[in-house]
Amino acid sequence: MTLYREVGALMEQVAECAILPRFRRLSGADVAEKSPGEVVTSADLEAERLLAEGLASLCPGVRIVGEEAVSADPGRLSGVGEGLVWLVDPLDGTANFAAGSALFGMMVALVEDGVPQMGWILDVVTGRMCFAEAGKGATIDGQPVRARGTGSPRPVAALGTHFLEPHRRERVHAHAQGQLQRVAVPRCAAESYPRLVLGENDIALFQRSLPWDHAAGALFVNEAGGRVTHWDRSPYRVGGHGTGILAATDPYLWEVGAQVLLGEEAGLLSVPELVG
Repeated sequence: MTLYREVGALMEQVAECAILPRFRRLSGADVAEKSPGEVVTSADLEAERLLAEGLASLCPGVRIVGEEAVSADPGRLSGVGEGLVWLVDPLDGTANFAAGSALFGMMVALVEDGVPQMGWILDVVTGRMCFAEAGKGATIDGQPVRARGTGSPRPVAALGTHFLEPHRRERVHAHAQGQLQRVAVPRCAAESYPRLVLGENDIALFQRSLPWDHAAGALFVNEAGGRVTHWDRSPYRVGGHGTGILAATDPYLWEVGAQVLLGEEAGLLSVPELVG
């Protein structure tokens, strides 16, 4: 069995035993605040434990960096852009999951010296699996896929500006008004990246670039023919110095988004990245 199938099967097994049984069945004891405005559930913790055990068995000796492990010990993130690393987001969109919304997923990426090599995005509820391998294209449920735009006269954009200070957020939105068709963000990268490939969104903007949130998705969109970079236009890289992320269905739409959002008028390039 190839690594693609082995990791996919592991993710599906973990979803089946650790996440789905708890969906819309969480008790108060299953949910805790890990930082202001951020929650963690028993499903996150159990899923990450099982994924880490399974990945360690598949690839002994490869470093594993999981979201919840880093939350408990931020030092685990040090050197994440060096060598071969598994990045694990056991339950992306935890707030949605805890609220009973189906906008959540599971993401795993294999990264070498900061460059994503393989990435998996599982829609836990539907079972849809998005996968990409560097230089070999992207697939959905094993079938090759190419990104397609919405075809809207104004590009459909999901702007992740909710972490900005209100006056900065208003400035970005005001500048985008009339140039982009802004839609609500799903607050779940495992949902955002597939939307860029499936013709639902044309552009996505993120301020936070925590590696487990973006490595698999950035690779998936890039391999499907889209473009994903940091705000300074440098290629997406784990552990690099680039801040923020701009992603689009294709290079042309990325340029449209960059002209609107990364110019001086929008003011984003003066905004610090959030790493927590």
